[in-house]
Amino acid sequence: MHYRKLGQGLEVSALSLGAMGYGKSRDIPDRAEMITLLRAGVDRGMNFFDTAEVYGPWTNEEMVGEAFAGMRDKVIIATKFGWDIDQQTGEHRGGVNSKPEQIRQAIEGSLRRLGTDYIDLYYQHRVDPDVPMEDVAGTVKDLIAQGKVRYFGLSEAGAGSIRRAHAVQPVAALQSEYSLWTRDPEGEVLTTLEELGIGLVPFSPLGKGFLTGKIDNSTTFASNDLRANIPRFALEAREANQLLVDLIRRIGDAHEATPAQVALAWLLAQRPWIVPLFGTRRLDRFEENVGALGVTLKSEELQELTDSKVTTPVAGARYPDSHLRLTGL
Repeated sequence: MHYRKLGQGLEVSALSLGAMGYGKSRDIPDRAEMITLLRAGVDRGMNFFDTAEVYGPWTNEEMVGEAFAGMRDKVIIATKFGWDIDQQTGEHRGGVNSKPEQIRQAIEGSLRRLGTDYIDLYYQHRVDPDVPMEDVAGTVKDLIAQGKVRYFGLSEAGAGSIRRAHAVQPVAALQSEYSLWTRDPEGEVLTTLEELGIGLVPFSPLGKGFLTGKIDNSTTFASNDLRANIPRFALEAREANQLLVDLIRRIGDAHEATPAQVALAWLLAQRPWIVPLFGTRRLDRFEENVGALGVTLKSEELQELTDSKVTTPVAGARYPDSHLRLTGL
């Protein structure tokens, strides 16, 4: 396993495993298998793992806490606050809530469920337009002073919010969607992160599975699968976006690498402070993705992939409009 530094000196494995896909409902049918997979990640040198109170709510954090019981010193745990969750009942009321009192209650619940007395990286899950960023950052600063949090992070925040937060409490990492088919952070956000010394943890680095080459025109999605409602996964868009997968596969063939490994290798090559966050329910897929660390793309291949933003533009929005309004504030 290779290691990288995010902002504020936070050193983590060069790839991170996200637990969201293990269950966002109140029930995780294969909980035992997922705990085994999380522990296998540690055995293979990974130390950076991601969850959130809203996944369930709460059941995901409980599972991660059980998985890492007795090995707290071997893992760096990231979790998140910021959705409007009743801290007594666990009811997800919809919308965001980053009021200081909500954050103070949320941290206590996360600490309890994760079985720890500190959170390594505490993200605001989405920017709350009704709460000044200075108040959010100030509250997390207090939690850091109390020893309950080590580092502060933001998720899907725009450059303005990043600067405002960083001025109050230095931000260690931004978690946002970034991949060969979601290039939104390029430009102002990446420039801001580089200027301020903040790391980037890209989620969905494999385009919610599309960049693996395993999804085609015959693929169907269950009604509870988020992709069923994403414009980018509509049949017409999938047909157009296959051109990008064909490019990735062609480059992968030259390295005896899978499309997933090429997509991750491209991300890793963009900046030394980028740590892609992937999710998988299978050990063989975990090992495939980690294999991306051994793929070194040629400069001309990197450039061809980078230029795909123009040569093979992605069709379809990355989220429905209702979801997009909560990103990039």
